[in-house]
Amino acid sequence: MKREETDRRKKLIKELIESDFYVPMKIKELSMFMQVPKAERNILRELVYEMAAEGEISISKSGKILAAEGALIGTYEAHNGGFGFVVIEGHKEDYYISEENALNAMDGDTVEISRLAKTHHHKSQEAEIVKVIKRAHESIVGTFSIKHKDKAFGFVIPDNEHFTSDVFVAVERSKGAKNGDKVVVKFTGYGDERHNPEGIITEIIGAYDDPGVDIESIVRAYDITEKFPENVENQAIRVAKPVSEADMAGRRDLRDLMMVTIDCEDAKDLDDAVSLYRDGENYVLGVHIADVTNYVQESSALDKEAVKRATSVYLPDRVIPMLPKELSNGICSLNPREERLALTCIMTVNPKGKIISSDICESVIKTNRRMSYNEVQSFFDDTASEELKEECAELIPMFFEMRELSHILREKRRKRGGIDFDFAESKVILDENLKAVDVVEYKRTESAMLIEDFMLAANETVAETCFYEELPFVYRTHESPDMEKIESLRRFVINMGYHFKVSKEGVHPKEVQKLLKEVDGKPEAALITRLALRSMRQAKYTTEPTGHFGLATNYYCHFTSPIRRYPDLQIHRIIKDQLRGRLNDRKYSHYEKILPEIAKHSSEMERHADEAERESVKLKKAEYMLDHVGEIYSGVISGLTNYGIFVELDNTVEGMIRLADIEGDYYLYDEKNMCVNGTHSSKSFKLGQRLKVQVVYVDKELKEIDLVLAEEEEKEDAE
Repeated sequence: MKREETDRRKKLIKELIESDFYVPMKIKELSMFMQVPKAERNILRELVYEMAAEGEISISKSGKILAAEGALIGTYEAHNGGFGFVVIEGHKEDYYISEENALNAMDGDTVEISRLAKTHHHKSQEAEIVKVIKRAHESIVGTFSIKHKDKAFGFVIPDNEHFTSDVFVAVERSKGAKNGDKVVVKFTGYGDERHNPEGIITEIIGAYDDPGVDIESIVRAYDITEKFPENVENQAIRVAKPVSEADMAGRRDLRDLMMVTIDCEDAKDLDDAVSLYRDGENYVLGVHIADVTNYVQESSALDKEAVKRATSVYLPDRVIPMLPKELSNGICSLNPREERLALTCIMTVNPKGKIISSDICESVIKTNRRMSYNEVQSFFDDTASEELKEECAELIPMFFEMRELSHILREKRRKRGGIDFDFAESKVILDENLKAVDVVEYKRTESAMLIEDFMLAANETVAETCFYEELPFVYRTHESPDMEKIESLRRFVINMGYHFKVSKEGVHPKEVQKLLKEVDGKPEAALITRLALRSMRQAKYTTEPTGHFGLATNYYCHFTSPIRRYPDLQIHRIIKDQLRGRLNDRKYSHYEKILPEIAKHSSEMERHADEAERESVKLKKAEYMLDHVGEIYSGVISGLTNYGIFVELDNTVEGMIRLADIEGDYYLYDEKNMCVNGTHSSKSFKLGQRLKVQVVYVDKELKEIDLVLAEEEEKEDAE
C-alpha cells in the first residue's frame, strides 16, 4: 500500500475515533462499521496496531479502540450490589459500571473508562473500567474471620458496604488477631476477577463488643487522626501563654463592653461571643471571634496539622479537634472573665434589619458570663430560677434586645428569599460503657436561633467587605439546585395540592421558602422539607463569590469558628494582614496561589467528616434499637425504592420495610409518582404517609433496622 493511501486511511480512522458519535469498538466491529472488505481486514488490523504504537490511538484491555487523547478518567463510586458509577468532573452524567465491567476497582479509586455501545441501566451511559490509575485506599477496617478449618488463613470482612470482596490474610500476617476482632488490614494485592484482594493486618483495634471499638473503627476507616504529633502538641503548649500587655498592643480594648458566650451546656471550645447595645433607634451588634491566628502562625507545625485536618469531627462519644486542647479548650476559648484576643465585627443595624455600617478590628475582650442556650431560653419562657435571674440581672435586658434584633434579621433574610430548613435534630445518649441508651429529639430554641442569626450577619458582612476591598478570599458558596431534582420536587408537591413555580432558568430561593412556609405545621411538612433539602446541591468553599442559594445572598463566608474550621482561620489571617498593612503584592500572590487548594481540600474534608459523623450516629441508633426488637413504633415514610419502604420513626431512627415482606399483594415502585402500589389491589404507600411498624431485626454491623407493617394509621393523618 502506498504511503499516501496509508496516511489517508489512518486519518480516516483517527477522525472516526475522535468524533462525538463514536462508541469504542473492537477491530472486528470497526471493520464492519467502516464496511471494510474481509480481504482487507488484516490491513486494517495492522494499521490500528501501528497507530497505537505511534500513540495516535489507544487499545483497552478488552481490545476496544480509544482516542489517545481525552481519556475518560474519573472516580469510581461502588455500590453494595456489585455495580457502581464513575463520576468525571465537568461531565453532567455519571457512567454506570456493571459488576463484570468493574475490573478490580474499589470505591474511591481513580479509573480510566471506555464507553460501551449499549445502555441498560436507567438513563446512564454504560462504560467499562479499563485501568485503575490510582488506588484510594492502602488499607481498610473490618472484622477478622478465620474460615479455614486448619486456621491457616482468614479473611477481613470490610465494614464499608461498598467493598464487596473480603480480604485474604494468611495466618502469619494476621498479627495474632482472633475471630471477631476489629482490625486494620493493609492491601498487599487488590485481586482480580478470580482472586480476592490480599493483605496484612497492621493493627488490632479490639474485640467487636469492647466499649468504644465500634466508633474507633469508624475513626480508623475514615482515616481520621485523633492523636496530635508530638511536635504539634509541644508547640501548642509553648504558644498557649496568658495574654500579655505586648499581645494587647495596638488592639481595640473592649474589655468593658458587656458580652457573653451562648453555647450548648457541654461545649468546650467557646470561639464566639456576642454583645449588643442601642444607639438611638439602631442596634450595635458585636460578634467577637477568638483570634486563633495569633497562636497558629502560617507554615508552623500547628498550622500544617490544622490544614491537613481542616475541621473538627463530632462523634457521639468524642470530639476530634482541629487544634490541640491547649488551644481549642484553653487560650483560644473565650472563657468567662478571662482576657482573650479576638477579631471583632461590629455592625450597626437599623430597625429594618439593614446593616448601615460595620467595622472589623483586632480586639482584646473579657466575657461577662458563659451562658447556655437553655439558660437564655428560660428567660424568654419565664421559667428561669430566682437564683439565675439574680445572677444575670445586668444581662437580662440585653438578652431581650438580642431576641428583638434576631427576629428583625431573620425577617429581613426571609423577605429576600433565605431558606430555613427547620429540622428537629436528635442526640444519641451513651452510658458509661459508651453504649447507646436513648435517642433524644430536640428542636431549635429562640436562644440558639439568635446566635445563628448573629453569626450569619457577621459572616455576610465580612464576606461583602472583603469582596469590595478586593482581597484574596475563601467564600462559602451554594449553587442553584439541580434542575432534574427540582422538577421532580415540583411534580410531587403539585400532586399534593401545592403551588411551586419553576422556570426554564431554574428556581428562585423565594419559591422554596414559600413552599416550606405553606406546609409548615402540616403532617407532610417534614417530608416536603426533606425532599426540598435533597434537591439542593452541597455548599462548598471557593475563591470566587458565586453566591449562596440557600441564604439568597451574593456574598457569604465562614468567619466565626476558627477553632474548628480551617477556612475561618485562613480568613482571619488575610483580614489581619489587611488591617496591619501587610497585604502587599507578594502576599497577595501568595494567597492567590494557596487558596484554591485550601478551598478544595477543606470542602473535601468537611464532606469526609460529615460522612463519619452520619455513619457513627447511624451505628449508635442501630445499637439503641437492639434493645427494642419486637416493639411497635409510629413513623413516616421517608423514602421509597424498588425493594423497600424507608420509615423514619418518631424518635428519628430510620428503618426499612422490605416490599417482599408485605403480605397480601405484590408491590411495585412507581418512581415518577413516588409511591409503591399493589398489583392486585388499590393498596398504595406514599411518601409522608404515617404508618405503625414493628421492629423485627437489627444488624448493628450493617447499621440496618428491619421493620414490618404493624397497623396503618388513619389515612387522614397523612393527608
